[in-house]
Amino acid sequence: MTATTLRPMKTAMLVAQRIVADINERGNVIGDRLPPERAMLEKYDVGRGTLRESLRFLELQGVITLKPGPGGGPVVVQPDASSLATSLTLLLQFSQAPFRTIAEARLGLEPMMSQLAAERMSEESLASLKESVENMHENLGNQAIFLEENKRFHDVISHGSGNAMFGLLVDALLGILDGSAIGIDYPEPRRAAVHKAHLHIYKTIEARDPSAAAEAMRDHIREYVRYAEKKFPEVLDAPIVWGRV
Repeated sequence: MTATTLRPMKTAMLVAQRIVADINERGNVIGDRLPPERAMLEKYDVGRGTLRESLRFLELQGVITLKPGPGGGPVVVQPDASSLATSLTLLLQFSQAPFRTIAEARLGLEPMMSQLAAERMSEESLASLKESVENMHENLGNQAIFLEENKRFHDVISHGSGNAMFGLLVDALLGILDGSAIGIDYPEPRRAAVHKAHLHIYKTIEARDPSAAAEAMRDHIREYVRYAEKKFPEVLDAPIVWGRV
């Protein structure tokens, strides 16, 4: 037996799981308040300290927010990929993984996402993808807008794949591998090259051509890695550190 199999789950974690199960059972939606502390203490039959630990854990996971003051308490919110990015970053940091790990993961994942997006993306998401490509082109002189639209483009494709896991993974990976944060610069000629790649990917998805979409995305990510290896090799080889997220 391993230490993991011998270690019992903490009571606070078990209570957190019951709270989430009850949220689903009641059909709570974003903005709904959970029962008051007194009712939760009675229902889950735990001490105040354990309950508050459970609620703090759920708040860290982005499931609830704890509003202070009269009429406050736990409120249901929409989780996002930020907690996943934090968990992945810590796991990678303690594995002494370099930033190259993230680039290689994207090379494996994003072509499949583009293939699925070509098959499944809604017309609304396709319009958003087109808008991102056009906005990037109109603002090639502005690196901040370029970075924003670059992330948006890949987000739309990942969520447009119709696979929730892919969407969350790319959100998390892009959160870790923010080129501007880790020291990768994008001069205007490079931004123009990225825009050209995005336009090509968009056209393959618009044409509903899965194999072409996958290949276009593969070429795009490979070119990103080549650019980073040539201009910023020390960045790709640097260890992933949580504080850089």
